[in-house]
Amino acid sequence: MGGLGTTEIVVIAVVALILFGPNKIPEFAKQCGRAVNMFKKGLKDGLEDDAAKKDA
Repeated sequence: MGGLGTTEIVVIAVVALILFGPNKIPEFAKQCGRAVNMFKKGLKDGLEDDAAKKDA
């Protein structure tokens, strides 16, 4: 319960293709990847700052 199965993923992919078109999907995926990387970098920097404050 709560997990995504194969059928749900296929339906989501088809809806995304219909809404955005095949040319926009790779661009959207690239932007999502950049956002995730920026979030991870910000989280890492925040943890390093907290560790530096704790040691000081």
